[in-house]
Amino acid sequence: MAESLNILVICGSLRKGSYNAALARALPELAPPGVTFTTAPAYETMPLYNEDLQNASGFPPAAEAFAAAIRGADGVIIVSPEYNWTIPGALKNALDWVSRMKDQPFVNKPVAIQSCSQGPMGGSRMQYHLRQSLVYLKAFTFGVPEVIVSVAQNKFDKDMKLTDETTRKFVQQQLEGFAKFIARVRD
Repeated sequence: MAESLNILVICGSLRKGSYNAALARALPELAPPGVTFTTAPAYETMPLYNEDLQNASGFPPAAEAFAAAIRGADGVIIVSPEYNWTIPGALKNALDWVSRMKDQPFVNKPVAIQSCSQGPMGGSRMQYHLRQSLVYLKAFTFGVPEVIVSVAQNKFDKDMKLTDETTRKFVQQQLEGFAKFIARVRD
């Protein structure tokens, strides 16, 4: 790849010891040349979205920083667990805040999704719901290959390093495809 790409990584888990956070940390070593990653600004301090609050005080600084990071990236990867068969509340709240901005940051932004779960579904229901939200946000959502890591406890070692070779190959394939997708979206 001739040009460099900066990809913003948004982790949907706030827990440092999460498999999703571990997957997000594994991305740089699995990426094609020229792809760099930036961790998204913290979003857990955003108050619950309330239009009255927005009208009275504007957007909270954390929402402004989150939106600026999305706007400044060539693409976004959201790595998230599934909570109660859907998007984790804190992540959804961050999306709700930025969706209300006049210069909505996800418009025409290439986005890829990854998920981990200790269960057999690997977060696939969260991915389905997140894709629906991204359609509303007018993002360009990357299709396949998907990264859905089921039974994650068997794919990371005790130090939370991704060791499963099949999963590593899927992640590499997605990152290669996503880099090409970003280039096509830019043209």
